[in-house]
This record gives sequence, structure tokens and C-alpha cells, in this order.
Amino acid sequence: MLPWKRVLRPLAALLLAAAAALVPATTAQAEAQADAQAGSASSSSGWNDYSCKPSAAHPRPVVLVHGTFANGVDNWLTLAPYLKNRGYCVFSLDYGQLPGVPLFYGLGPIDKSAEQLAAFVDKVLAATGAAETDLVGHSQGGMMPRYYLKFLGGAAEVNTLVGIAPSNHGTTLNGLTNLLKYFPGAEDLLSTSTPALADQAAGSAFLAKLNAGGDTVPGVHYTVIATRYDEVVTPYRSQFLSGSDVRNVLIQDLCPLDLSEHAALGLLDRIAFHEVTNALDPAHATATTCLSAIG
Repeated sequence: MLPWKRVLRPLAALLLAAAAALVPATTAQAEAQADAQAGSASSSSGWNDYSCKPSAAHPRPVVLVHGTFANGVDNWLTLAPYLKNRGYCVFSLDYGQLPGVPLFYGLGPIDKSAEQLAAFVDKVLAATGAAETDLVGHSQGGMMPRYYLKFLGGAAEVNTLVGIAPSNHGTTLNGLTNLLKYFPGAEDLLSTSTPALADQAAGSAFLAKLNAGGDTVPGVHYTVIATRYDEVVTPYRSQFLSGSDVRNVLIQDLCPLDLSEHAALGLLDRIAFHEVTNALDPAHATATTCLSAIG
């Protein structure tokens, strides 16, 4: 008999992650669309402001890359203002939309999504006049940029990549994806209906190509921020990268009291956000502790 509780738990977690992301999405997207219709590219929280010019203190614009099922507004309702208030020019995009599917993004083939990211970075660099950008991504958004860096020339335009709970080596969803082989046609259905989910399954052809020859490319600084309570990208250590310019961070090593799981780490966790700012500006990094939650 299948251990149904174990099977359903990761499914419920995935749905909760999507729901947590989508709760504010309708209102936030409506505000962003209203701004755009009024001739302003900035959101109500001040990011996606194409008149923003990077300062000497923060010379690179930050591009935020959302995760699967999310979008460029709802994923960043906390982190974007956090960075904006600290003097960064902050931008975010939508990518990976499937035909006829509103609100939910990050579902299309990941290599095509990386092309969309490449075009968006070019747009941001042209608007700001900066030579390079920094990328911060959650879940798929922490992994997908690596394709851009490795195969689409992104290493010449990116200084730092910060992945928050990234699916760098895929996920088993606590072993759930291993069940697909017992259901004829399930893997094909997953690939055709939601290519990004298939691409993120541990052992996928996409991940084999992405990680062949090493996890990183020269000239880019990498930081991975993970939580031991991640129930979506499992096992959580599969998120970590290998390379000479990599910092792998387990958030509980910095604050044992931090109970954030996959969604909360990217959506709400100010301890993780403090580590993001340390990665973006290592020359002025300060210790991340439990008190960073109120900093």
C-alpha cells in the first residue's frame, strides 16, 4: 500500500507554495498594469523604474527572477522593496507563460525562459547604462539563469547570481517524481503540459545538459541560500553548487530558529534577504543572525 501521507504532503506543499505566491497576485498585478497604462513602468513599490540610475555604492541593477507558478510581482512583494529601500535599482520580469494560462508563469521550457531573461537583462542594462547586472532568483528562478550564463552569453553581463532555494540539480519532491514511472504516459503528460516541471525533475535531460562540465562559469560569483525544511526542492542539499566562486548557505546555520520552508524563504524571510544583500555587496557584508529578521 502506498504511503499516501508521504505522497500527498509534497503535493500539498507545492500547492501551498503556489497559493502563497498567488494570494496577492491579482491586486498587485492590477496595480502594476494600471501603472503601465498610465505611462509609468514602476510598480507601486518603486521597482521596475527604468529611470533609476545605479549609484556608486550599488553600481549594478538587480534583476529578480521568480519561481514556478509565480510572476514578477507577487514573488517579490517583500524582497523588491527591501532592496529598493537599500539603494538598489530593482527590476523583475515575467517569463515562461504558457498559452491560455493567466497569472501562472515559469511553466514553459526553461531554455526558452532563459532567452527571455537574456532579452530582459539587455533591456535593463540599456536603460540604466550599467555594464553588468546582478541576478536574484527563487526556486526555478535561481536555477534558470545558469542556462543563460552558460549557453547564452550571460556571464559577460552578470556579476553575481543569488539563488534562493534553487532547483539546481532538480527535485524528487520527496520522492514523488520517482512514482511517475509506475503510471504509463505520466512523464510525457508532464513534459507536454508543463515543460518547466519536467525540466526540474531530478535526472531530466535539461539538468544533465545544464550541469555537464561543472556547475559554474568563470567570472560570476554564486551564492545559494537553502533551508533544511524545504519540501519542494528535495533533498535540500541538491540546491548547492560546486565551484571555486560559490558560497552555499544553509539558513539554519545562521539562525537555528528560522523555520522557513521553500516558499517562505523567498517570499518573506528577512534573514535570507540579509544574506542576499551580503552577496550583492560583499565588501560591506555584516553578520547574518536571527536578529537580521528585524533589521
